Amino acid sequence: MTLRRVRLQDIANARSGDKGNRLNIALVCRDPAHYAAVAEQMTPARVATAFAARKPTRVARYDLPKLAAFNFVLDDVLEGGVNASLGLDGHGKSLAFLLLDLPIDIDTPRAA
Repeated sequence: MTLRRVRLQDIANARSGDKGNRLNIALVCRDPAHYAAVAEQMTPARVATAFAARKPTRVARYDLPKLAAFNFVLDDVLEGGVNASLGLDGHGKSLAFLLLDLPIDIDTPRAA
């Protein structure tokens, strides 16, 4: 096996939404074989760093191994939420793409 660097969007799908000032991002591996690599590399600390410009006060990750999925919850990143924010995306619907743009290393079989 050799490591290959890809964008998370190459191996996973994501969907985001809001609840007040809290952002929810569901991340689902297309192939369950990638679940372990995503679990190892997409830590709450790494996600907090990716969203640092939005100043999250907390990032929690909930693992769903039977679905090869994760749910990330980021507090205080939506500028007060849909009713308070002057931002163009008060719901945070497009913010999943920020996560999907992160690089990740995955195992790939060697050619024979």
